[in-house]
Amino acid sequence: MLTRRLAIGWLGATTAALRLSPGLAAEGYPNARYAKAIVIDALGGPGEIFTGAPHGAPLTTRALDDARASGVTAVNVTVGEVGNGPNQFEKTVAEIASMERELSEHPDFFLKVLRATDLTLAKSTGRMGLIFGFQDTSMLDGDLHRLEMFRDLGVRICQPTYNRRNLMGDGCLEAADGGLSQLGLELIGEINRLHMLLDLSHAGRRAIAEGIAAGKAPMAITHTGCRALVDLPRNTDDSSLRALADKGGVAGIYFMQFLHASGQAHAEDVVRHLEHAVDVCGEDHVGIGTDRTISPIAVNDSFRESHRKYVEERRKAGIAAPGESADFLPFIPEYNEPRRLKKLADDLAQRGWKTARIEKILGGNFARLFAEVWTA
Repeated sequence: MLTRRLAIGWLGATTAALRLSPGLAAEGYPNARYAKAIVIDALGGPGEIFTGAPHGAPLTTRALDDARASGVTAVNVTVGEVGNGPNQFEKTVAEIASMERELSEHPDFFLKVLRATDLTLAKSTGRMGLIFGFQDTSMLDGDLHRLEMFRDLGVRICQPTYNRRNLMGDGCLEAADGGLSQLGLELIGEINRLHMLLDLSHAGRRAIAEGIAAGKAPMAITHTGCRALVDLPRNTDDSSLRALADKGGVAGIYFMQFLHASGQAHAEDVVRHLEHAVDVCGEDHVGIGTDRTISPIAVNDSFRESHRKYVEERRKAGIAAPGESADFLPFIPEYNEPRRLKKLADDLAQRGWKTARIEKILGGNFARLFAEVWTA
C-alpha cells in the first residue's frame, strides 16, 4: 500500500491534471508535430532507477523500448559521479566506457552526439542521441589538461560544481557562497576554447553570476527551477536567468520536487515554472532538463526502500539539497511515463501556448544553443 503522503500525492496529481485542462474540448499538441519536432532533454537518460539493479548494469529490454517510445531526439547523459571523493577520474572513465558499450551494443537505438548535425541524424534515423555531460569536475583533480582528453572521448557539456564546494568554486549548498575560484575561471576559459557547453546547474548564486559574466559563449543551466517561485538552493533567481538569456543561453526546467515549496510537486508546478521562466528570459531561452530517466518508476515496496536509502546516502555524503525527501515521489506523477514530454506539450497547448513556442521549449532552443557552441 502507498504511504499516506504518497497517496495524497497521487490524489493531488488528479486534481492538478484537472486544473491544467481548462475544458474537455481543449486540443493537445498534435502527435504528428511531436513526431517531427526536435525534442531534447537537457539532463536525463535512458534506463530505470530504484529497481535494485547495480549501478552501471546494462540497459534492459524495457529501457530500450521506453527510449524509443519516448520520442526524445537527444538527452544529456551524465558520465561520472558527483561530489568530492576518491578515484573520481577512474570512475568517470568507467562510466564513459559503460555508455560506449551501450552505443556499441544498441546501434539501432542510440547515436553518440558530437556535433549539432547529429541531432538531425538521430531524428531522421529514429534513434536517441546521447550527449555525454559532466555534473561535476572532481574527475579533473585540478588538472585542466584533462578536459581536452575528456572532450576527445565525447564529453560536450561541463558543469564546474555540484552542490558542495570543489576546486572550481562553491555549489549551491555552501553558505559562504564564495563564487568561482581562480581555477574555476580558468576552467571556463578552457571550456570556451574547446567549444564545450558550460553548464552552471547546481552552482551557488555567486558562482552562477560569475560564470555567466566570464563565459565568452552562450551557456546553460540545464536543470533548474525558478527561485522567485520556490526559494530553494537548487532553483535559480530571476537576475541570473535574465543574465543567462542576455548571453544567449538556455535554462532547462526540471521535473523535480524543488518545484514545490512543500509536499509533492505536480504537472501544474512544471507549467508554472516554465511560464515564469519564459516571462523572465523570453521564449527563446527556456527548455527542459527533467533530471529523470526515461523509463517510469513503479511505486512499490522496492521503490520506497531504494528511495529511502538513496536519500539517506546523499545526506550522509553531504550532497542532499533542501527539498529532497523520502516522503514524496522524486518525480512528477503526471509525467511518469516515457512520452512525458508529449504530455507536457499537451498541457502547454491546453494552456493556450502556440505551437512555435512549444517546439522551442521541447528542444528547439537547446538545439540552437548546441549549434552555436559546438562549432569545432
